[in-house]
Amino acid sequence: MSERRREPSVAPIALVALFVTALVTAQLVSSKLLSLTVPVVGIALTAPGGTLAYAATYFASDCISELYGESFARRVVNVGFAMNFVMLALVFLTIRIPAAQGSPVDPDQFATVLGSGANIVLGSSLAYLVSQNWDVVVFHRIREATDGSMLWLRNVGSTATSQLIDTVIFTVIAFAVAPVVLGTGQPLPTAAVVSVVVGQYLAKLLIALLDTPLVYATVGALRPDGREGTAPTASN
Repeated sequence: MSERRREPSVAPIALVALFVTALVTAQLVSSKLLSLTVPVVGIALTAPGGTLAYAATYFASDCISELYGESFARRVVNVGFAMNFVMLALVFLTIRIPAAQGSPVDPDQFATVLGSGANIVLGSSLAYLVSQNWDVVVFHRIREATDGSMLWLRNVGSTATSQLIDTVIFTVIAFAVAPVVLGTGQPLPTAAVVSVVVGQYLAKLLIALLDTPLVYATVGALRPDGREGTAPTASN
């Protein structure tokens, strides 16, 4: 009688799916600049459209790191990077195939909205590789230094530093350097680049602070014994 194969847990699949979904969504919508207003204080911020979606990747990666360990988290980051280019290839092919007569969407508008410029692709790819790997490394170094306690510290600490790196690399490359090097358009003025960096980072930092209770809730729900210091395993 053959041994029944153990079904994989839904939890890691769901977290990886959230990570990849948020990542490719951020890539698609980053060309739009958002005007955000901080509640209560009324401060206006400027941030790329992918800010909200990309912030969700850090929530997912921190949960993955805490529950399943550094090695698994690194594999997720690498898979996410590959899937980002799969998405870009599929979008490119869809744009290149002629539209059928009577298509409800104008092909030029479709290409403008979904066809991320080379500057966005280059900036987001470089920022992703550096910041996401930094996030995983810092998360686990803080975890080791605190002997598995203070989940809030490694969640906020890793996210705050990695998103600063991501914000600076993406904004400078996508909106200042790449347009000049690749000849894809006029770079944003320095003041505008600084405004986007500050606005995007503050928005991401606020989201990181707000998602800490969600990280605690998710980890508490998915970790069998609910203890913060439990060593992560791939079978959870």
